[in-house]
Amino acid sequence: MKRFLRKLLLLPVAVLLIILAVANRHSVDVSLNPFQSGDQALTFQVPMFWLIFAAASIGIIIGGLASWSNQGRYRREARVQRKQAQKLQQESDELRTVVVAQNKSPSLPQA
Repeated sequence: MKRFLRKLLLLPVAVLLIILAVANRHSVDVSLNPFQSGDQALTFQVPMFWLIFAAASIGIIIGGLASWSNQGRYRREARVQRKQAQKLQQESDELRTVVVAQNKSPSLPQA
């Protein structure tokens, strides 16, 4: 079901991207020299949709990195909680073995 919904969502996005690419296939000049835009050594032509896709991809990457870095404290807290849970589980197992050894009964009494 999840796979079907993902495909159902991605299909319109793919169609929109194809329409965008077809509508913006004309070439534009990209100059990497901000002071002399006519400098042919640092100017090249690319289709407009490449620039649009590149800008969107860079924005997604930067946004993902910003979100990931902001969630660092929650990941750190989860690590601490996981270590504490493992420590408590180990302590519980040790106490259970002590009780079993004292009572010679492997299970708790049924109510």
